[in-house]
Amino acid sequence: MNNYTSIHDILDPLAMIKDAIALKNEPFKLEALGRHKTLVMLFLNSSLRTRLSTEKAAKNLGMDVMILNLDNAWNLEFEDGSIMNMGTSEHIQEAAKVISQYADIIAIRAFPGLVDKTKDESEIVINSFTKYANVPVINMESSTAHPLQALTDAITITELAKKKTPKVVLSWAPHPKALPQAVANSFVEMMQRLNVDFQITHPEGYELNPGITKDCTINYNQEDALRNADFVYVKNWSNYKDYGKVLSKDPNWMMTKNKLGNARFMHCLPVRRNVVVEDSVLDSPQSVVIEQANNRTYAAQVVLKTILENQ
Repeated sequence: MNNYTSIHDILDPLAMIKDAIALKNEPFKLEALGRHKTLVMLFLNSSLRTRLSTEKAAKNLGMDVMILNLDNAWNLEFEDGSIMNMGTSEHIQEAAKVISQYADIIAIRAFPGLVDKTKDESEIVINSFTKYANVPVINMESSTAHPLQALTDAITITELAKKKTPKVVLSWAPHPKALPQAVANSFVEMMQRLNVDFQITHPEGYELNPGITKDCTINYNQEDALRNADFVYVKNWSNYKDYGKVLSKDPNWMMTKNKLGNARFMHCLPVRRNVVVEDSVLDSPQSVVIEQANNRTYAAQVVLKTILENQ
C-alpha cells in the first residue's frame, strides 16, 4: 500500500482487519517502526475522532505528529493553470512538495461543498496531494469517501459477529442539515468485500451513487429491511440525484428500540439524539458506537503500519 485514499487501496480486507485486531491487543509492539518518522495531518475541516485517533495511532507506532488547520490559514489553489489574482496565495504544486519535505506521510481531511457534484466527485483536494506530494497520502475523509471509518466499521463487525454471515443493514436517518455521502459510500464499498448479508434502506429518491451501490439490495421499506438484522448502521446522507439537497426529514425513519430488534446499533458519531436515533437505543447495551470510536485508533494504526512497512 502506497496511499490510503479509498477502500480499493486494501488488497486483502480480511488480512488487514486481522492485523488491526492484533495491534489492538498489543498497540505498542511496533513502536520502533515509526521512530524518526513524521505524520503531518492537514485539516481543511473540523474533526474530533479522526484527529485524535489518528494522532494516537501514529504515536503508538513511535511517530512524531504535526497538525495544521488549513481552515485557519490561507486558501490553497488547486486548479492547474489558474491565474492567482484573487483570494488564493499558494498553489498545491508548491505546498504539497514543501510539506513532503517535513513529512513521511501526509493525512488530509477535506469535506465536499455539496453544491457542484462534478467538482466534489473529482476529489480535487485529495487527488492534488497524491499527484504533487512526494510521500504517501492518507484520506481522513474527503468529498466522497471515508475509508478510515469504513475500516473501523469492518473491524467492529468482525469482532462482534456471532454468525459466519451476519446480516448488516445500512439505514438512512433524518437530519436537519445536508450531510455528505462519504461515510455511507465507503461503508457500502467495504461491505461488498466482506462475507455479510448486506442491505441498504432509505426513502425513495435517496439512492446513493449507483456506481458505488452497484448490485446491492435496496429496500425502501425500513422495517422489512431491518428484520432479523445482526448489525444496523444508521447514517444520514443528503440527496445524490438532487445533489446536496435535504428533501426528506421524515421522523419515521429515526431508529427506535422497536425497529432495532436484537441487532447491534452502529453509527460513526457525532449523532443527534432523538432525531437520528432515540435515547433508548444509544443508551442500551446494543449500542456499540463507543467501541466503534475506540477502533478508529487501530484502523488508522494498521494503515500507517502498512504504509511504513512499504517505505
